[in-house]
Amino acid sequence: MIVPAVRKKLIFFVLACAMSNVSAGAAQDAPQAEATSEAQASNGEQADPALLDSRVTATQDRARLVLDLTTPTEFAVYTTDNPMRVVVELRGQTGTSGQDNQPTGDGLVSAYNIEAPAEGRVRVTLELAGPAQVQQSYILDAFEDQPARLVIDLVPDTADNFTANIRGAEDESDVSEVPQAASPAALDGAQTAPGETATAVDSVRPLVIIDPGHGGVDGGARATNGLEEKTIVLAFALKLQNLLVETGRFDVALTRDTDTFLTLSERVALARQNQADLFISLHADSFDQQDVRGASIYTRGDLATSDLDRVLAESENRVDLIAGFSPPEDEGAIDVLVDFLARDTRRQSYLAGQALIEQLEPSVQLRRFPLRQADFFVLNSPDIPSVLIELGFLSNSDDTANLTTDAWLDRVAAALARGVAVYFDGRFQD
Repeated sequence: MIVPAVRKKLIFFVLACAMSNVSAGAAQDAPQAEATSEAQASNGEQADPALLDSRVTATQDRARLVLDLTTPTEFAVYTTDNPMRVVVELRGQTGTSGQDNQPTGDGLVSAYNIEAPAEGRVRVTLELAGPAQVQQSYILDAFEDQPARLVIDLVPDTADNFTANIRGAEDESDVSEVPQAASPAALDGAQTAPGETATAVDSVRPLVIIDPGHGGVDGGARATNGLEEKTIVLAFALKLQNLLVETGRFDVALTRDTDTFLTLSERVALARQNQADLFISLHADSFDQQDVRGASIYTRGDLATSDLDRVLAESENRVDLIAGFSPPEDEGAIDVLVDFLARDTRRQSYLAGQALIEQLEPSVQLRRFPLRQADFFVLNSPDIPSVLIELGFLSNSDDTANLTTDAWLDRVAAALARGVAVYFDGRFQD
């Protein structure tokens, strides 16, 4: 297949063209979590989900509400004005009512309140410091020791757009009556599919290249049961590719879609030759300490300049880097241009890693300080934002079990798809 005309023909690897229509059912099919004993009524019928905990983190650029629940539930989200608020209504019960809380951090949300307006109903009111919109909302089933969760992300909005989307504005309803509009029937649990966000830009389809590590004669790490890293990351890459393609927002390609060996330089070259907008390398390594576990993401930092300089020393690479510019004849000026481009690429790589970590955090167990820097060769590209994702460790039995469990793999793939979308939302807005 061939990418849109603005790009070169893909070299030696398979491109999945994005679908033109996206179904709201593109969200991951995860097994329904088992209800806890507290969520069972005495007559054997399932009781309303219970709210276990809540938290809000806020910065100037985004805010996140996370509600821990005994089981998934239906919810609705709307906004009010004077004062500006985002209100979340959900079917459930809570042991606290009228409780005011402060978010972690200072930004879009200045405070939030939890109350029970009626039997079997919970209302969370987010007090906004400025206009904001819901970027995405989704439900996570319970997994391992993590409860079910409702996650809602907010991003800044314009005052005009915020006002235009206030519920009841068209009939000039009194603000005090607006919450009543969210009837139980309105709690339909509508949520964004992985990779879909309210701030999506449809005019450009970025090219995301996914690189399943190892392959062929290079099996990578091996679990005690004989499972090889190359097999795990290829299966996961295909799953992530499908999710991203289904959004209709991205062109997605793999460096390999079979059990094939590629050198590290070939992987980087494929990304650069095809002018990828984001390069994602997938791994699942092992470590001599078996208790080390959890996902993490690596980007290339300033400490890697020596390796980067060796890449830039190749004259062909230098020519490619400044393609499209009118290069000055002064060799020193070319060095400045190349250095500027490489620094911006490292900044974009960090922003991509940060967006991916933010989406993984409520979904799966992460390593301590999960966003890291290292000198992996596949992060060498001076002009392609690149991240390396360690899905887990095959030296740890819990991670190995997760890496072979469809529910966990679906959960991680959905989180990464959301992270990719969030990264490009911010990139196009810069």
